[in-house]
Amino acid sequence: MRSLQRDASRFARHRQEKATEAGQRVALRLLCGLDLEDVMAAGSQEKLRLIERVDRLLERERLRGLRRHWSYDLNRHIALKQARDRLREMKG
Repeated sequence: MRSLQRDASRFARHRQEKATEAGQRVALRLLCGLDLEDVMAAGSQEKLRLIERVDRLLERERLRGLRRHWSYDLNRHIALKQARDRLREMKG
């Protein structure tokens, strides 16, 4: 029975990771026009430039939230932040 619970837990965790990754991919594709695989294959200078680009977009989204703009989307904000964090991890 423990094996079944462990497998179910592992499956749920894997599914959540895939959902998070999908959100990051969509955010990068729609907002930045970037494909995650292309970013992973880029050189270190190119990755730094792309991270700066995502940083600017994230800052714009943050300002929209602070101003309570109608177009602000918390899910987009979260996905951009996760994508930026992932890009920073890849840079290292």
